[in-house]
Amino acid sequence: MTATMFFGAFMAALLYVLIPGPAFLALLGIGAGQGRKAGALFMGGHLAGDLLWSALALVAIVGARTIGTTVFDVLGLLCGFYLAWIGWSALRAKPRQDGSAVMTVERPLRRGLVFGLTNPKGYPVALATFTALLAGSSNALDFSALPALLGVSFFGFLVADVILIGIIGAGLVRRFYRRHELAIVRLSGLLFMGFAVQAVWHAAPGLLGWRKA
Repeated sequence: MTATMFFGAFMAALLYVLIPGPAFLALLGIGAGQGRKAGALFMGGHLAGDLLWSALALVAIVGARTIGTTVFDVLGLLCGFYLAWIGWSALRAKPRQDGSAVMTVERPLRRGLVFGLTNPKGYPVALATFTALLAGSSNALDFSALPALLGVSFFGFLVADVILIGIIGAGLVRRFYRRHELAIVRLSGLLFMGFAVQAVWHAAPGLLGWRKA
């Protein structure tokens, strides 16, 4: 295990939570309408999904490295294209017909748990995020490193959750979200597009034979 691998796993987990996506926007909606406590309960439930999908993503990445670097690179390329598709969809988002940006949830903890475990985008986004951030250390990845990577990732999730919980209940944030919801969604699209470029940037050299052994 190297410091680069630890840092990559930590940043992947941190960005997986902080980069705007479906769960991020759902959290902002709940926080804008119901405050910090409801948002914290939602994130507490969603943490189970974060751990599940990221664990599966790390297993897939390590398995791809064991099988061969070509599989790892193809995986990164596909994930990059997937993130680009999410980003493009967000950039083309339309305003809601009812004009409402407030989401009322009676049981935010259960909503977060269900949302995290059933979100069909959870695994592909985790796979793309961890692939992009760990691509530079792909040669050192093996199954013996998996427990340590999961531990570092869990710490990254907790740090990201604390950051989000600290800001979602603020009155300024709530007012800003309600006023600029469409812009926030489209900004998230730009971020996903940028992350897609990073994933493809790491994968393409290996597929084109440009990466040194």
